[in-house]
Amino acid sequence: MSGQPYNYDYILKYIIIGDQGVGKSCLLHQFTEKKFMADCPHTIGVEYGTRIIEVAGQRIKLQIWDTAGQERFRAVTRSYYRGSSGAIMVYDITRRQTFNHLEAWLTDATNHASPNTVIFLIGNKSDLEDQRDVPTEEAREFAREHGLHFCEASAKTGENVEDAFLETAKQIYQKIQEGSLELNAADSGVQTRSQRSNQINSSDEPQTPQDKNCSC
Repeated sequence: MSGQPYNYDYILKYIIIGDQGVGKSCLLHQFTEKKFMADCPHTIGVEYGTRIIEVAGQRIKLQIWDTAGQERFRAVTRSYYRGSSGAIMVYDITRRQTFNHLEAWLTDATNHASPNTVIFLIGNKSDLEDQRDVPTEEAREFAREHGLHFCEASAKTGENVEDAFLETAKQIYQKIQEGSLELNAADSGVQTRSQRSNQINSSDEPQTPQDKNCSC
């Protein structure tokens, strides 16, 4: 790839957060690979995926960090909030406990991420309507109260998964256009192609550290 132009204009860093078993890894695989992993193992520490999308005629590379939901990995997860332009916060509509823990996840995001980080709330497993334990309107109201974008989705069927990730990118791009995100700053989670191309001998993979409702 050396010497060849990069085929994207921006890089955006996402982090996926939420309790163990809510389907974070499955959402990542559905978005990046268009497939459902029925026996997806629990994430240990973090996993990583990428995909190039288009927003307003701009090609944008998403670098997506899927974090472990277990409490013992929380310290590791917190180190990934810094420099994230987008956070996908996930709960399981069939397990109320995962919804009840959203306040704690949101507190972590508020304390460790940039104030400009776009947070999108996903109620996963919408295909299991007969097992629902969290009413849609209750989740929508939670999102409204905290200024979050929200929709329910299914990592299994793919319903609304694409829309959630793309809508997050659109909101971030809007912040770029408004000038509220400082491009190439360490904590903005947004990098431009020109900045990336100046990083000689570096790979495309990032280094391990050191009422707003979606219509979907």
